[in-house]
Amino acid sequence: MLGLPKGSLEESTKNLFAKAGWRITTSSRSYKPAINDPELDGRFVRAQEVSRYVEHGFFDCGLTGLDWVQENQSDVVEVCDLIYSKVSVVKSRWVLCVPEASDITRPEQLAGKRVATELVGTVRRYFEQKGIAVNVEFSWGATEVKVPDLVDAIVDITETGNSIRANKLRIIDTLLETNTKLIANKASWANPEKRRKIETIALLLRGALEAESKVGLKMNLPKASLEAVVKALPALRNPTISQLSNAEWVALETIIDESVVREIIPELKRLGAEGIVEYPLNKVVY
Repeated sequence: MLGLPKGSLEESTKNLFAKAGWRITTSSRSYKPAINDPELDGRFVRAQEVSRYVEHGFFDCGLTGLDWVQENQSDVVEVCDLIYSKVSVVKSRWVLCVPEASDITRPEQLAGKRVATELVGTVRRYFEQKGIAVNVEFSWGATEVKVPDLVDAIVDITETGNSIRANKLRIIDTLLETNTKLIANKASWANPEKRRKIETIALLLRGALEAESKVGLKMNLPKASLEAVVKALPALRNPTISQLSNAEWVALETIIDESVVREIIPELKRLGAEGIVEYPLNKVVY
């Protein structure tokens, strides 16, 4: 049984699995998806709950954030990192924020004050470790709008910081960096058959994520230009080179970061490459 995150990560998770080879389909209000794999049965639940269900054995494995694994203090196997979200591929941060106009610059200045967050257990442990007595209260959402009228500070999650700035807040500390992880139940991980399946899921999901920032590139070029072209290519591995019917020409194929394509193609053309084709990738598995 596979636990999948319901909510903001739902669509990006389905897209990631599709690139990895699994089609996950749901009706508009269904929590039980159809998966094109007879070995996989899944459920969509809130990311906050996935680690508890994995720990208790309802799910053999699942996808959730490190933040919720730590919040629930779940005893699970962390199989691999899967850094993706609905807007970016960077880690998110849980940050302690106060109003821009506040004179508070350090966590110690919040002693005796009120802090709102959805990550109550983690925030309480953070202040306890620092020896700061604060009143931590659960926030049901829209946490950033509660300061300064309802609470003195908040701990909220951010990827880009745009929401923090838009609500005229200032970050004074970072409690935790987090990203999505594939986690497994300990008993399921100890089962050889289930472990193989979980490791297959991890391998293909990582391959799908790796492919998102890369493209394939192939071209024909004169043998005389081969050495210069190979030096110009920031290849993932040594490129594949094949002889063409014309003894003076070869075909070359490689994988490169998508971010450098716009600079490298004109250079390849200048070096004599022809028939340059760029193509997308679904998976890159090392």
